[in-house]
Amino acid sequence: MSNRTAVVERNTKETKIRISLSLDGSGKADLDTGVGFFNHMLDGFARHGLFDLEVHVDGDLEVDCHHTVEDTGIVLGNAIREAVGDKKGIRRYGSCILPMDEVLVLCAIDLSGRPYYVSDAQFTVPRVGDMDTEMVKEFFYAISYSAQMNLHFKVLSGSNNHHICEAMFKAFAKALDAAVSYDERITDVLSTKGSL
Repeated sequence: MSNRTAVVERNTKETKIRISLSLDGSGKADLDTGVGFFNHMLDGFARHGLFDLEVHVDGDLEVDCHHTVEDTGIVLGNAIREAVGDKKGIRRYGSCILPMDEVLVLCAIDLSGRPYYVSDAQFTVPRVGDMDTEMVKEFFYAISYSAQMNLHFKVLSGSNNHHICEAMFKAFAKALDAAVSYDERITDVLSTKGSL
C-alpha cells in the first residue's frame, strides 16, 4: 500500500486554498475556511471517513460564501483524485445509508473517472449558520467533477436542515472510505476496460 496523500493549492482572485489530505488517516482535521458551519461539515467528513484533512482558505467572504465553498470542493476533489492514484486494488464503489436523528441519507460513489452528480436534497431555509444551503449542491458538484467520480445522494427522510447537511457530509465520508479501501482479491483496476 502506497502513501495515499495529496497536497493541492489553488489561488485565484477570489480564493486562496491549500488542502492536505491523507486517505489512510485517523480522522484528524485542521480547518480554517472562514465559514463556521462549513468547518463543522468538513470536520465530520474527516472524522467519519478517517481521513486526515487540513483545509486553509482565504476567500472573498465580504461578497458571500459561494466562492469559498465551491472552490474548496474543486480543490478537495483534486486532492482525492491525486491521493487515490492509479486505483489498482481499490473497491472503486462505495455507499452508505446514514441516519442522523429523523434524517436518513443515502450516498453512493463510483470512482469511475467519469464525473456525474445527482441529488434530491431539498432545503427549507436559505442558510444554516453562516453557510448558504444552496452551497451544499455546489460543493458536492465541484467534488464530483474535479475528482471525476459519480456521486449520488438520496434524502430518504428528514426535515431538519442542519441534520440533512451533516448526514450528507458524513454519508459521503463513509462511502468514499469504502470506495478507496483495498480488497486483496482485486489485483489490478476493477474495470472491464483495464483502466479508470
